[in-house]
Amino acid sequence: MDTVHRTKFAILPLLLLGTMVGVPARAQINLSGVWQNQLDEDFPDRLAGPELGDYAGLPINAADRLRGETWDASLITLPEYQCRVHPSDYAPSFADFRMWEEYDRETQNLVAIHMHHFAWATERTIWMDGRPHPPDYALHTAMGFSTGKWEGDILTVTTDHFKEGWVRRNGLARSDRAVVTEHFIRHDNQLTWVTVVNDPVYLTEPLYRSRDYVLGLAGQIAPYPCESVEEIIRPKEAIPHHLPGTNTFNKEYQERHGIPVEAAMGGAETMYPEYRSKLVGAGVQPK
Repeated sequence: MDTVHRTKFAILPLLLLGTMVGVPARAQINLSGVWQNQLDEDFPDRLAGPELGDYAGLPINAADRLRGETWDASLITLPEYQCRVHPSDYAPSFADFRMWEEYDRETQNLVAIHMHHFAWATERTIWMDGRPHPPDYALHTAMGFSTGKWEGDILTVTTDHFKEGWVRRNGLARSDRAVVTEHFIRHDNQLTWVTVVNDPVYLTEPLYRSRDYVLGLAGQIAPYPCESVEEIIRPKEAIPHHLPGTNTFNKEYQERHGIPVEAAMGGAETMYPEYRSKLVGAGVQPK
């Protein structure tokens, strides 16, 4: 090989490297596909729903506790509630979902990651192009406004601009001021989804949740039609509820499982193992 050809081959890698300068880093891992929910963790929260009055292990404050105590499960029979979608920080809790990527055609930069939830067929967009979050007065939705970034192989998502939702489906609310951080962690064909809910209105500490999924190699998402009907004939404008101090259903959980009322009512203290020792020291014998 003559000198000219040797020089061409020597500088070729440098030319290729030069064309890559300024190109944004690609996504660290591909999350595309249908992810199938595993129901062997926190089962009551996944399907049938938790028992009334079960607030243990949740960092709720007095205002949220009051929301739960005055809530009536018949509320969901109202036509306007029957097709009310789960918010994005709760939607994948009991259902499968699909993820796919959107790229800019010209630059091939990742613009967004999209999610379609089986439950109520809701869809959300996680913006990956560095755009800012909208101002506080912008529209709030059930899905919120989400931006994502890669932290190694972990997709970290920040979401705000929520409509009011819930931290547990037994009356405990999550406010529209909440900010949720999510971590999507893939290990081969397994996916762990971790959420951290910070709510200045109803929570005194962050609320952590985790869910596990398996990649469905031939997975499909079925349609989810929902049509509200008049299930119960009520007087006009009647809203199911309990006045403060009148809801006796919440005591059933405590009596059935032998849970002290202090523990059943939740609060940040109940999240930690040391709380059991505090109950015993106060003469309460939890089962």
